[in-house]
Amino acid sequence: MNKIYHAVYETMADWETGHATAHIRNGHHHRDPGRYELVTVGLTTDPITTMGGLRVTPDISLDSIKDAAMLILPGAALWDEGDGLSPFARKARDLLEAGVPVAAICGATAGLAREGIFDTRGHTSAALPYLQAQQGYGGAERYVEAPAVTDGDLITGTPTAPVDFAREIFAKLDLYTPQVLDAWYRLFAHNDASAFEALMAPSDI
Repeated sequence: MNKIYHAVYETMADWETGHATAHIRNGHHHRDPGRYELVTVGLTTDPITTMGGLRVTPDISLDSIKDAAMLILPGAALWDEGDGLSPFARKARDLLEAGVPVAAICGATAGLAREGIFDTRGHTSAALPYLQAQQGYGGAERYVEAPAVTDGDLITGTPTAPVDFAREIFAKLDLYTPQVLDAWYRLFAHNDASAFEALMAPSDI
């Protein structure tokens, strides 16, 4: 159960999951280096082009997901342009029901809202009216005004807080010790130079 699946699709917002993916793949401070493998997953294995113009070829197609440790869903213009990405939202629901964490940011939260996933779980998004405009959303009472929210196995984030989103992902994966996670967040969220000391220390702090 060590595969972290990162969805990739046309118009994907590259920057929203960049902190998370880079630090999942790299870092001598991981509690257990090599514990997780990052796998890209598309609707098919055909190449896609991100919002930033990067061409990405998915490792696998959506129907080939197995032994998932987490599914990460970035935002994309396509989430707001129809139901083309709804298979990812359905997969997210299936994984959550199986006890597998799902992390969604920006437009991906709209897809999960339409799937009814937020009706019983705390969550955030770009703004509450954005979700209220989604057909099938009934979770307004569980909306949280915060950069990122974790409720059980569901992680959600606002499009302007990729560092907070990454921190929630790292915490759920138990990627770092609490001290290292705190230092990482202080450095990347607040440019706190004193955090370098903790990050440069031996990995067993």
